[in-house]
Amino acid sequence: MDVVSDAISAVHLGHPWSHRLRTSGNWCAQLDRYDGAGFYVVLKGHCWLLTDSSAPTPLGVGDAVLLPHGTGHVIADFPVDAGVAKKKAVPFEQSLVETEHRTRTTRHETDILCGKYWLDCSRMHPLMAELPEVVHLPSRVGDHLELRAAIELLAGELDEIRPGSCVALPSLLDLLLVYMIRAWMTETTSGAWPRVLGDPVTAAALRALHSDPAAPWSNDLLAAEAGVSRPTLARRFTSLVGRPPMAYLAWWRVIRAAALLRDTRDTLATIAGRVGYGSPYALSHAFQREFGTTPGRYRTQTVGRSADVEAD
Repeated sequence: MDVVSDAISAVHLGHPWSHRLRTSGNWCAQLDRYDGAGFYVVLKGHCWLLTDSSAPTPLGVGDAVLLPHGTGHVIADFPVDAGVAKKKAVPFEQSLVETEHRTRTTRHETDILCGKYWLDCSRMHPLMAELPEVVHLPSRVGDHLELRAAIELLAGELDEIRPGSCVALPSLLDLLLVYMIRAWMTETTSGAWPRVLGDPVTAAALRALHSDPAAPWSNDLLAAEAGVSRPTLARRFTSLVGRPPMAYLAWWRVIRAAALLRDTRDTLATIAGRVGYGSPYALSHAFQREFGTTPGRYRTQTVGRSADVEAD
């Protein structure tokens, strides 16, 4: 897999949740912080988004917003401030009920696609971790065409129940997350990982490591894969990624092991082989050093949590 796909897959839990919010009149809803990522796409009308650490952000037709760290926020039909939000905002779930009742009797003025991705935030890939609190992607003619296409397809699936929608909808929601992260990477001027993946040497080394983390990599083999000398690879990789290539590989192997413990029923020996460890003991030792718990206890905890997410 590539770095972006792996970064998402390593933390993704269960199926995303989505809702089409159609409303009119005055409304103000609050969503508390949670483990995951949230998104909004304005299909009609306008609204405002407010977090504790930002000024109100106006959202117009076609605008998309990703809140990659589950930041608590307020969304309303007017430029709400913290004081007003404290007085007027109702819990988001209550707002869904109230707005649905209201739009049965009046014509809706605002149409918003919203949803959540459930994430395991205990060990996020640095690419995901460096995403800002709010990723605002304004609608501009000619920009992010694949993102706009995904939004149109999602809106169509939500308009009516059609054959295959139970498969199509979660797949399109996962695609939306990828496209929003891609769009941020093309627009950001401060993100470190877009620079990492834009460097041909470091990007080639990362592609090799992520394509086959279980391979018996060495600095010499990786340098040959990237087409540079070992000192050049070490200097550029460490400067951009923040750790040497073999240290990154050791960390990534344990993160992959955690995802396999959570998402599969494979034995520890099988997982050890899949991520490049010679024995279950070696993996267990490295895992405890990174996570502070045994692989078995981690599996029990995260499988229970994943079941709770699926139930939600």
